[in-house]
Formats: sequence, structure tokens, C-alpha cells
Amino acid sequence: MTVKTPRTDPRVLRTRQLIRDAFIDLLQEYDLEKITVNRIAARSTISRVTFYLHYRDIPDLMDKMADDMINEIHTILREVPEKPQVEVDWTILLRILEHIAENSKFYTVLLASKRVSVFTDRLMKLMVEIISKRAESRIASSTAPAVNVPNDIAIWYGSSAFIGTIVCWLRNDMPYTPLYLAKQLSLLFRLHQNPSHT
Repeated sequence: MTVKTPRTDPRVLRTRQLIRDAFIDLLQEYDLEKITVNRIAARSTISRVTFYLHYRDIPDLMDKMADDMINEIHTILREVPEKPQVEVDWTILLRILEHIAENSKFYTVLLASKRVSVFTDRLMKLMVEIISKRAESRIASSTAPAVNVPNDIAIWYGSSAFIGTIVCWLRNDMPYTPLYLAKQLSLLFRLHQNPSHT
């Protein structure tokens, strides 16, 4: 028996989107500390009372936005079809980059320009999880001799390099398409996994 999750009223979703869009716009103009609920309410054309119906305060708004960001990426990962390892890695890269490109204003403000820690930290944690899982399955299926780099260092390096590349890509107004960037990153990852080919 499947339990149906209750659907959120479209008006509620629209109001939350107005609040979030206003917050992103304000972050482009002000430092985080100077953004108030009053400013968000005025920019999103709602009342303060309406804001508090949806969020406790600005940190709660940021937490919920970060949760949604991670949930959206998890949804993308679940939709990746079962394929050979290299194809899965490539598909994951491409889908994540396409998602970031489609939401470039959000990611540019929160990751590339303001570096709001709640978003950077959550994305870093997610990338560490993804890379850890990929590394484990790669080690389990590999017949090649293991490289003598501790796993945690390889994971820190991979997740930091990926997020750093995304930040630079966004700061430079995405000069490459998600497809092209995914291909280049895929080549780099393979190069680092098989240094003997250099």
C-alpha cells in the first residue's frame, strides 16, 4: 500500500518562491547581515506576517533553501539510469551541471559571489558522499593495482576540485556549456584515476 504525500497548495509554493527570489535578489545588493525580514517582505510584495507563516526567520529560510537544493540534486541522482560505471559518472556530472546552469542565478549568488556557508557546506557534504560511494564501487570492481593515496584525501580533493570548478564557471558567466564542461571534467577525473596514462 503506497502512502500518498499531501500536495502543497500551489499558492503556498508560489509565495515561498516569491520570498526566495526576493532573498536572492537582495543578496546581490546587500551583505547577508543587512538583509531583514522587512526588506524580503517588501521585495516579494508580501507582508511580514506572511513571511512568518512560512519561515521562522532568515536562517530558517536559508536552511530550507539549502535542503531544497540538496533534495533537487538527490532527485537528479535517482533519475540516472543504471549503466556501466564510466557512463554513470558522466551522466551524473552532466545532469548536475545542467541543473546548476538552469538555476544559475541561485548558484551564482549563493556559491560563487557571496559564498553563503550553509549552501557551500551542504553541497560539499553531498559531493563527499557522492564521490565516496563512486570510489567504493570503483575499488570493489577494479582489478587494477590500488593507488597509494588515502581515500579521505582523494575524496577531499575530488569534492573541492568539483565545487571550485563550478564556482569559477559561474563567476565567469558559464563560458562553456554543461555538456562541454562535463566532458572536460570526466577526462580530468579519469586522468587522476589512471595517472600511468599521462
